[in-house]
Amino acid sequence: MKTFLFILLLTTVTGTSAQQKDEAAIRKILTAQTDAWNNGNIEEFMKSYWQNDSLMFIGKSGVTYSWEKTLDNYKTGYPDTSAMGKLNFDILQVNKLSDEYYFVVGKWFLKRTIGDIGGHFTLLFRKIKNTWVIVADHSN
Repeated sequence: MKTFLFILLLTTVTGTSAQQKDEAAIRKILTAQTDAWNNGNIEEFMKSYWQNDSLMFIGKSGVTYSWEKTLDNYKTGYPDTSAMGKLNFDILQVNKLSDEYYFVVGKWFLKRTIGDIGGHFTLLFRKIKNTWVIVADHSN
């Protein structure tokens, strides 16, 4: 019985620790995105997205597939640092769906001289080749 309890306790602690590690990694990615954006570097901002034609971005214009098209849309919508402004994320939830997927809900806000804007987002993160990447983004 003692062995069973020890294994159960060890499994619980290990599982929690892994989840905390994954959540911390995802939060670190979002912080790196914020830093890249605030430095005017859209390419660096996009490094956290899955570089694949199956990447899905849902925004005000509808659904866009592919990393390259998403990058192009960001560059078109935010052609300079004035349009980009300074980004702030408010992370509302980070939910583990499985060992391979996390779901993130938050708010985004751009402080800009040309007028502030903001909205909400949902992100689906997937662990691919031991790295967390955004495979789906719904931002409004």
